[in-house]
Amino acid sequence: MINLISKAFSHVSSLLNRLQVKQLVTVVLIGFLVLTTNINTDRSSNKSLTRELDRVVHQDDADRPKTTGEWNREARKTEDAPGKRVERIAKESAEAVKQWGSVYPDTAKRSADSVDENTNR
Repeated sequence: MINLISKAFSHVSSLLNRLQVKQLVTVVLIGFLVLTTNINTDRSSNKSLTRELDRVVHQDDADRPKTTGEWNREARKTEDAPGKRVERIAKESAEAVKQWGSVYPDTAKRSADSVDENTNR
């Protein structure tokens, strides 16, 4: 009787190994998520979302490009003038470091305050 149970268990085990249950469960869960998620494919809402993202990205008054399209347009403008391209890259890098430098002290101060609050408990 034990031998029969052992053979049945090994047979079921090998069957489950062949089916690769983990992968099957993963595929079923992903399929369920994809089929039940409400995705809005309305083009007008996609355009309004794009406009809103552009507005958020361009909030600061920095002159440097912020999107891939802007970088590509700038690269095409200066592709025949390596000196101008290097000059532009240096200017934009300085501007980025300056902007980062203006944000960093506040972030560092808030992080340090948070660490102090957590260690004083």
